[in-house]
Amino acid sequence: MSGVDPAAPKEPTDEVENQIKSPDPRPDAPPDYNSHFVPGPPGAAVLPPAGYPGGLPMGYYSPRQPSTFPLCQPIGGTHPIQYQPGKYPVPNQSAPITWMPGPTFMPNCPPGLEYLTQLDNIHVLQHFEPLEMMTHFETNNKYDIKNNLDQMIYIVTEDTDDFTRNAYRTLRPFVLRVTDYMGREIMTMQRPFRCTCCCFCCPSTRQELEVQCPPGVTIGFVMEHWNLCRAVYSIQNEKKENVMRVRGPCSTYGCGSDSVFEVKSLDGVSDIGNIIRKWNGLMSSMGDADHFDIHFPLDLDVKMKAMIFGACFLIDFMYFERSPPQHSSR
Repeated sequence: MSGVDPAAPKEPTDEVENQIKSPDPRPDAPPDYNSHFVPGPPGAAVLPPAGYPGGLPMGYYSPRQPSTFPLCQPIGGTHPIQYQPGKYPVPNQSAPITWMPGPTFMPNCPPGLEYLTQLDNIHVLQHFEPLEMMTHFETNNKYDIKNNLDQMIYIVTEDTDDFTRNAYRTLRPFVLRVTDYMGREIMTMQRPFRCTCCCFCCPSTRQELEVQCPPGVTIGFVMEHWNLCRAVYSIQNEKKENVMRVRGPCSTYGCGSDSVFEVKSLDGVSDIGNIIRKWNGLMSSMGDADHFDIHFPLDLDVKMKAMIFGACFLIDFMYFERSPPQHSSR
């Protein structure tokens, strides 16, 4: 009898051994295939079908494509994704600005003021800064200057450092830069600091504004006059000679009504124009976003139009600039 135990398992044949492989440590791993792909010549470029966002295949979502429900991204479908043109603006894209057509060159007119020769009134719209209300941090003011057709004429930007704005608030000295549609600075308005700790009737405490057009060339001043019950200013030429007067209302803090500042001749008889601070409801009482309408005769000297325009900003800072409340720590 041989020494082979019949109960012992038989050794597998060579054919069975070739079929048995070691288990792959990755579950459900795809099998390994030997690629025999041979790349062919490139084909002609094909434009994406109309209606597909970003040229993606049907049912795919493009992250840059605006959607009514941006958090619910479509994952499939049988129809291409389409959007109504103009209904969903592209993110981070500002609305187009319509500028007033540029006038022709005019002799004896400071460069950049040719626009004012064609207008008898302009609108001054201050930008609303919600972050300023929430953080109580005073930021530089910015204004849009428009005509009756809602066309942009100028952009006015305050140029003051952070410390000066937040330390002096409404009494701060400032520089306002007026730029046109090409970004050129065509006018500069400067307000020096005036201490108000002394008597209000002291000349050293009266506010003033210097207007330069072009920058570096003074065309006039706006000087405050002390008055017990109303705002009074004089508009002066470059030699500090009085030319016109501005007379404000008895109360500039009226709720629910416009504040009118009349521009009159020196004798107070003739009405030349006015500066109206428009009442905008809650925006006027809570937010720092003022709206002014400036009216002057069409044939008024263009430099005097610029001076009335400059007086509007001194009035805004003195009476309508609302500083965030300061919270003192105890």
